[in-house]
Amino acid sequence: MSIWTRIADALAALAKGEGLAAVFETLKAPPERSVAFTIAVIALGAKMAKADGQVTRDEVAAFREVFTIAPADEADAARVFNLARKDVAGFELYAAKIAAMFGPGDEVLVDLMEGLFHIAVADGEYHPHEDAFLREVARIFGVGDRCFRSLVGRFVPDAPADPYDVLGVAHDTPLEDVRAAWRRAVRENHPDRLLARGLPEEAVRLAEARLVAINRAWEEISRKQAA
Repeated sequence: MSIWTRIADALAALAKGEGLAAVFETLKAPPERSVAFTIAVIALGAKMAKADGQVTRDEVAAFREVFTIAPADEADAARVFNLARKDVAGFELYAAKIAAMFGPGDEVLVDLMEGLFHIAVADGEYHPHEDAFLREVARIFGVGDRCFRSLVGRFVPDAPADPYDVLGVAHDTPLEDVRAAWRRAVRENHPDRLLARGLPEEAVRLAEARLVAINRAWEEISRKQAA
């Protein structure tokens, strides 16, 4: 049974008058845990798209770019997305439930932050309400300030990007230690390792662009220190 079949079964409960948040609350143990994860990610993405007051086509397209959905599953995904947009439950509920599935600052949570940033800037603007939304999600996720700054630098147009933030090291870190941090980051973010951790393929996709930024950060730091 595919994850989307299980989601469709879960959504059948909505016919009984239950809201999306109520259905989500029942999905805690495997295999429903993966269903809960998927629903929560969609809900956060929908509420992220609505954070600046309106959901644009660009934001919906951005959601599809970071969350692969087969044509046969699009109807169920769209239903979750639309229900989440209208749900009276705040985004904090979904963020907190996802955070409870992992440890503070877990790589999975950073993956999700990347996807939310991708949606936030899809319309070409980084709205103050979107910034407030993302900062609160980062707080709930236990994602630190340095990591948040690196995400802003990567995704927000014209925002300063600090390669040291990307690698999670201080500016006065010796080059050999920076190299070690770079190698560790590459190893920890390799797609095979992410799949082995049990992440859904959708979440793995969110992390792929991070490897590009990690390698670019190392190249920039090593070039500067060699000059």
